[in-house]
Amino acid sequence: MDSNDLERERGITIYAKNAALEYKGTKINIVDTPGHADFGSEVERVLRSIDSVLLVVDAQEGPMPQTRFVLKKSLELGLKPIVVINKIDKPAADPAMAEEGVLELFLELGANDEQSNFPVVYSIGRQGIAKKKLTDESSDLAPLLDTILEHVPAASSPELTAKPTRAQPFNLRDDNFLGRLAVVRVYEGILKVGESIFVKNTTGVARTGKVLKIFSFKGLERVETSEASAGDIALVAGLPD
Repeated sequence: MDSNDLERERGITIYAKNAALEYKGTKINIVDTPGHADFGSEVERVLRSIDSVLLVVDAQEGPMPQTRFVLKKSLELGLKPIVVINKIDKPAADPAMAEEGVLELFLELGANDEQSNFPVVYSIGRQGIAKKKLTDESSDLAPLLDTILEHVPAASSPELTAKPTRAQPFNLRDDNFLGRLAVVRVYEGILKVGESIFVKNTTGVARTGKVLKIFSFKGLERVETSEASAGDIALVAGLPD
């Protein structure tokens, strides 16, 4: 998902990216966040917009310093991570060691009992393979997606959709034709194109605005749509400031 030139050069994530996929009739929104403390504000904004964390740990290296930063912020917000032990095909991979290191880190950072009892998925990212047990046979990422459906609460329901619209911007994007776009998480209601909305800032001052365009995500691509409902992540145009 790292598309920025500097990201590719340094091999790290600097800017959060969005993706979405349909699996077993459920839309799963994914936000790839930086893992480094240097980009702390970006990480915290993203963590406040999601419902769970996939904590990816190298099966050979174990938890890295950046793992500590993101995990600490996640636990403080009450999120319950899913741990993914990746690169289990490395010659010196030790998934058991990596998992033990993650548990120690959870406890060191003050995780509660529910957070410490995290589900674990084993994977080979480059091959697109995931397993719930190391001895399982697998040819795709279905076990990881099944784990997400099992452990991440649904972000949408008829009750939430019926409420007045409430959405939180957590990032910005730029478009050559549309100007500044807000990346928003819709918590309640339905956000519609052409709708007049209230925008409230951190001091409580509100103003009016109008939604000109909405884009949702399909894979890594953004797709224009007429509305975004509770539980979705969308790009919204029409609010330049």
